Amino acid sequence: QVQLVESGGGLVQAGGSLRLSCAASGSILSINGMGWYRQAPGKARELVARTTSSGSTNYADTVLGRFTISRDNTKNTVYLQMNSLKPEDTAVYYCKAKVSVRPSGIEYDYWGQGTQVTVSS
Repeated sequence: QVQLVESGGGLVQAGGSLRLSCAASGSILSINGMGWYRQAPGKARELVARTTSSGSTNYADTVLGRFTISRDNTKNTVYLQMNSLKPEDTAVYYCKAKVSVRPSGIEYDYWGQGTQVTVSS
């Protein structure tokens, strides 16, 4: 089993910043990719940013230049630094990891429980 635990959400004024963290633990052989998704009320879940094990990244156009994803492989943790936040960034943010599990090495997708980010105008 693998668990993803997110932290760092909250309420912030427009223009402010937040940093989300997601730590993976459990029967991990390797983490092949980690990313952040978000879901606003009444909308589908969408990709915000993701990073591969080699360090490549990609971002949704709506957050490019404002959000930065980073990863600490020694801690199995991914971060999302969110700057210049806008009310339209309000959503539940979910961490996702592609994990090869012990002992089989089979890769599965795991999701965190979500953390609320609310940006007031």
